[in-house]
Amino acid sequence: MRAVAIREAGAPDVLQLVEADTPVPKADELLIRVAAAGVNRPDCLQRRGLYPPPPGASELPGLEVAGTVAAIGSEVTSFNTGDRVCALLAGGGYAEYCTVPSIQCLPAPAGLTLLEAAAIPETFFTVWTNVFDLGQLTKGERLLVHGGASGIGTTAIQLGKAMGAEVYATAGNADKVQLCEALGATHAINYHEADFLAALKPLTENQGIDVIFDIVGGSYLEQNIKLLATEGRLVVIGILGGAKGTLNLGLVLSKRLTVTGSTLRARPPEAKGKIAASLREFVWPLLESGTVKPVIQSTFPLEEAARAHELIEANDTAGKLVLVADSALAETTT
Repeated sequence: MRAVAIREAGAPDVLQLVEADTPVPKADELLIRVAAAGVNRPDCLQRRGLYPPPPGASELPGLEVAGTVAAIGSEVTSFNTGDRVCALLAGGGYAEYCTVPSIQCLPAPAGLTLLEAAAIPETFFTVWTNVFDLGQLTKGERLLVHGGASGIGTTAIQLGKAMGAEVYATAGNADKVQLCEALGATHAINYHEADFLAALKPLTENQGIDVIFDIVGGSYLEQNIKLLATEGRLVVIGILGGAKGTLNLGLVLSKRLTVTGSTLRARPPEAKGKIAASLREFVWPLLESGTVKPVIQSTFPLEEAARAHELIEANDTAGKLVLVADSALAETTT
């Protein structure tokens, strides 16, 4: 099979198209013929040598795919060969075939192409486990999404809105602000032009935000804590702004705040399977009705994976980037 490998840690040009052995599924796994694979910032971190795959995972990059089931392990009962699926991986998505525990797979949503389905798993799994499981966002609460125009951000805005929250966002330019508001944000702030704390406090009648979903980390910590409402929750999933910041414990105590965070890749299949079950119950109907949709900016053939990485690292994206492994298969739908 064709696959994209990381020749050595470094810049995007260390990604190279190679011939690799087609993997063989274990008893609890599916072998997926990949139509398309999502590109995510953790892939860039892995390429730079900063985010190695968990023990036993493929060394190839790629955390999400969609395609058709090519073979099933002896213990798999939930899928059959030929089924259209999308899957969350621990690695190996930048290839024409990949294996994955069946518990981490979901049927491709009806009405979506496999290209669209490939842009779902990493972002939707991440948003669900952080905003709704850890953040405990409920109907009527206020949600702030930092990096609202990213793949993660566009997903969080839509799901927050669909679940009845009042959603706010930050983004880096006027076009991204417009995208956030088109997807359901009540108000989006260009963080290059305005201080989000000063802008959002009056918009919330000085009550603050109930859940802040943050990819920035340290440089936003102090402002996030000030902006949280009483019993607010800060959920950090990225440290683009550094791993350290100033934490006012007095505000944490007086406002009864929760500060938490998580990573997804190293969790065991059982944990990922629980998230998949929640998505199937609560989110798949929204995808199949068109209420929520993956936002895709650009697609690239496998051999141009480096271009996708360059765009992500330049922060020049609005929505997801997707690699196409099989162009004919990628456009299929039901």
